[in-house]
Amino acid sequence: MADSSPVNSISLEDIVAVGCTPLGDNQGARNLADQLGLTWLGLVKPKLVRDFPVLLMMDDQGLALQLTGKGAPGPVRAEFVTGKMGYRREHGGGTGQLVARAVGLQKTKSELHVLDATAGLGQDAFVLAGLGCKVTLFERNPVIHALLADGLARAALNAECAAVVQRMDLQTGNSVDWLRESGAEVADVVYLDPMFPHRDKSALVKKEMQVFRQVVGDDDDSEQLLEAALSAARYRVVVKRPRKAPSVAGPKPATQVEGKSSRYDIYPLKALPG
Repeated sequence: MADSSPVNSISLEDIVAVGCTPLGDNQGARNLADQLGLTWLGLVKPKLVRDFPVLLMMDDQGLALQLTGKGAPGPVRAEFVTGKMGYRREHGGGTGQLVARAVGLQKTKSELHVLDATAGLGQDAFVLAGLGCKVTLFERNPVIHALLADGLARAALNAECAAVVQRMDLQTGNSVDWLRESGAEVADVVYLDPMFPHRDKSALVKKEMQVFRQVVGDDDDSEQLLEAALSAARYRVVVKRPRKAPSVAGPKPATQVEGKSSRYDIYPLKALPG
């Protein structure tokens, strides 16, 4: 998903508070609130909260983001063991998956180092790591970063996921700055999934997106991110976009891999190794 920060002038302290359920790690949640500089609400029911639109909740399953108020959708968490990602791990299409094709895994037998500069909840990174890539992840929004770190920690305790998580290295900081400072060819492939401005007010947005819109906003520096990625990648840059959205401003992609709702714009720099 998207890599985000106060570039869009969102104040997290006004949007997100931290709470806990009776079965959650109360002290861990309180420490996280202090670490992130967010309001600590203690034991709380999200549907009764009025002062904050989003809660970072610690429950018996770990850390989750939860919209508040009556009728809000269920919690969103970085989950790799069960649910959609668990099914995808067990029954996925291997290198035939769209993201794998876009990165070029069908064209090389070499282990690629992929830098996911906009990690979000880590789903695409987990797929690539599961297919043998070494993946470095950046997520600059501290709330989303905390969710991702929690999900990876829980996945590392699962026998089937542990080997995949070992190939994933979650970093802190802003990927644009890191790419600019690291010089050329710091990764084989740089992968970007910037948050795209949502214009369709009538669309029923899935719950992950509802939460991300509140916490993250839009990525207003996508052009700078693409520029930095192109200067740092060895073989190619891949940018995920909504299927009908324009490409990121700047150089035009050489080719695309298109799915039902999204597509991958590919910017090749040189041929992948055999």
